[in-house]
Amino acid sequence: MSDRIEAGLKRLFEEHRIVFWYDAARDMREEYKAVTLPGVEKVEIANNEFGLKYRVLRQEPKQKFLIFKDGPEPEMKDNWLLDLQLATAVFKADQAAIWLAELGLPGQYEAAVRDHMEFYRSGRRLDRLKAMEAEQPSDSVSAVRRKMLAVCAGAEGALDTVVEALLGELAQGRDEALRLMDRAGLTEFFWKQVENAYGYVSDEPDFEDFAITLFQSCYCRALGEEGKLNGEALLVFRRWKNNRLGADAFETLSRKYQAILRIPEDLRDREIKVLRLIDHFEEIDRQIIRILVTEMSSQTVTAAEVLKTVRERRQSHWYPIYADVYEAIGYATEFQQALSEATLGMTSPAEGVKRYVTSWFRIDQLYRKFIYHMQKSGQASLLGALFESVENRYTTSFLLAVNDAWQDQVAKMTDWAVPGYARQSNFYRDQAAEFRRRDQKVVVIISDALRYEVAEECLREIRKLNRFDAELKPMMSALPSYTQLGMAALLPNKELALSDDAGVTSFGIPTRGTSNREKILGHGRDGDRVRAMKADDFMAMKADDGKALFRDHDVLYLYHNRIDVVGDKLATEERVTEAAEDAIEDLTKLVRKLTTANFSNILITADHGFLYQHRALDETEYSVADPSGAEILVKNRRFVIGRGLNETAGMKKFTAGQLGLGGNLDVLIPNSINRLRIKGAGSRFVHGGGTLQEVVIPVLRVGKRREADVGKVDVQIIAPSRNLISSGQTAVALYQAQPVSEKQQQRELLAGIYSQDGTLISDEHQLTFDFTSQNPRERELPITFLLSREADRFNNQDVFLKLRERVGKTSHFEDHTSHRFQLRRGISTDFDF
Repeated sequence: MSDRIEAGLKRLFEEHRIVFWYDAARDMREEYKAVTLPGVEKVEIANNEFGLKYRVLRQEPKQKFLIFKDGPEPEMKDNWLLDLQLATAVFKADQAAIWLAELGLPGQYEAAVRDHMEFYRSGRRLDRLKAMEAEQPSDSVSAVRRKMLAVCAGAEGALDTVVEALLGELAQGRDEALRLMDRAGLTEFFWKQVENAYGYVSDEPDFEDFAITLFQSCYCRALGEEGKLNGEALLVFRRWKNNRLGADAFETLSRKYQAILRIPEDLRDREIKVLRLIDHFEEIDRQIIRILVTEMSSQTVTAAEVLKTVRERRQSHWYPIYADVYEAIGYATEFQQALSEATLGMTSPAEGVKRYVTSWFRIDQLYRKFIYHMQKSGQASLLGALFESVENRYTTSFLLAVNDAWQDQVAKMTDWAVPGYARQSNFYRDQAAEFRRRDQKVVVIISDALRYEVAEECLREIRKLNRFDAELKPMMSALPSYTQLGMAALLPNKELALSDDAGVTSFGIPTRGTSNREKILGHGRDGDRVRAMKADDFMAMKADDGKALFRDHDVLYLYHNRIDVVGDKLATEERVTEAAEDAIEDLTKLVRKLTTANFSNILITADHGFLYQHRALDETEYSVADPSGAEILVKNRRFVIGRGLNETAGMKKFTAGQLGLGGNLDVLIPNSINRLRIKGAGSRFVHGGGTLQEVVIPVLRVGKRREADVGKVDVQIIAPSRNLISSGQTAVALYQAQPVSEKQQQRELLAGIYSQDGTLISDEHQLTFDFTSQNPRERELPITFLLSREADRFNNQDVFLKLRERVGKTSHFEDHTSHRFQLRRGISTDFDF
């Protein structure tokens, strides 16, 4: 305490030569004795007033004096030193005065201290209040009290930050700040401030009652209905809801109050169009999803309407929780649209392949993406009706229909070949060796079961990488479309032949296993230094080892297995869509590491594709064919190998020669998508047969460019014709100038309205611009901004709508674009929202 007394006295002596100190309670003598101030003479009043006056005015007119009296200040008529006292300063040594002096506040603000003594008994609180005063001095007692509220709540200063902090405590089941306000005598002041700012009136104000009223009022206002609180409350609610720091508290209270306010019951009769832009309660998202699923299942909603709703819900607070649900709905919509536009017929095998790689593959892809996001969402029941609709249409209207048509073409074949399309057995000669003929090094990545449609998505991911480009072409796999034959066909080969156990030989050498494949790779070109290894082993290499691998080898074959290892097991086949996502991520990383190791010619291909249906198969999807012949050596879900096999109804027979293979074995392939019954084997993920999904495989050629070629989409502000804000809110449209593509990537922006000095005067919106549509209208995002009371200070001035972008991962932002408005509106106690 003595330190505070000395500090207070020092401040007074900076402006005055003489300071009086009256110890009214006669309890400050020890503190007086302890005071030591350089250059200040300490004297006492003890029936010596005349002598003191003579000394300080005549004898020592330049000396500083601290004049102490042990007792209260005399009445004015009895105060012999009154003229001297009025011309100098009086030090009040009671606690309230000391604190007032510490804050540097004038005496008229004494009530802000004396009425709230408990607040100042904490040095930490006092220091925080002093810092706030230093930053922005108060101009009234109320201003000091507002800062005291902020200190009690651990807030930044303004009333809205106090409310946000109290909502955070409420969500955690705590009330320390409210109890501190009460002990400090600030409760009545707090509720008066809340009433003035937000229109909350109650005979017995309670903070949880205020919180419930806040949720209820903002929900009603969002629906265009009357709310008990005013527009400023809506602005505070929006800011709090959209602030990531308050996300947990908002979610906790929202989930609690949606039951109290009977939101689920209220939503039952609401139309989806009035809910699209509201996210006050999680139940709103669930209701929107239910409506979408129901309407999509019954096909009573257009694809455009669904995609518009999904696009708008990306701005919902709850979107991260339901992102996979919305993604699933979006992919299901695109699937239905693509299927409705497809004509699943062909007049030749070449036409069938062309149409598949041009458009039909997209239906497989959209189905896979739907299943993946449905599984990832964990909301199978919520999406149940939609899954049934998609699954039925995929299986019956696409998978079966397109492959029945394809089977008609396969049935006419004498040899397994499609004119105009490369054969897998010629891959090394036509693709890999092409680089060696130019004395360039090449790396081939063989990803087991990398279906064409998965490779097409991988193509787009690789093209997103800066300075990378890629192209995709189809190739026809060997038949049967299974691993051992496909892997062998991709090597240099001569006299490929099936063995009795479904193994494959080339150059008379078994092709099973990495070491055997490396031996066969050595037959490609005399003098080539070759290496075959697992992709995982390459990824585990240090950077220098990778560069040494490039230096010491001309041809590198990397074997990657993510899809087949999961899909080809009964216990894990239902996770194949997840495995496809992992495969794309793996291959993208693999490409980046290869280029770091100096490999610039990269080919990605597959041994075969696959069929996949998520639901367990119906009896009708199993083949009734009963293969027979002299000797059945191998029987798989999708093929039979044997000697002297008979022509069998429901199956297509090929001799080894017709398949381009050596030996005297025969092969039977079940028609279309039918599976043979094999005990213990998986049936949903299969390959080995002749469907388009199994035999049309990718050749993905990856290259590196010298210059950077990846940027972000541009976002523009479409403002009203009059650049005028005349009410408490303003609506604009934000336009994404280009669709997101591999080389034009998404942009995340923070949008708000600011004064010329940079003060935020509206709510802020965190926005992601990732629209892929070619239709410009579908890349517009309407946004409504609510002005705060802070905007009053800038009326009749220019203000700016700014779109700001984070600088890297820092806390700093830079302007992406801005638009000038003039703020010209009548001031109102309640903003006219």
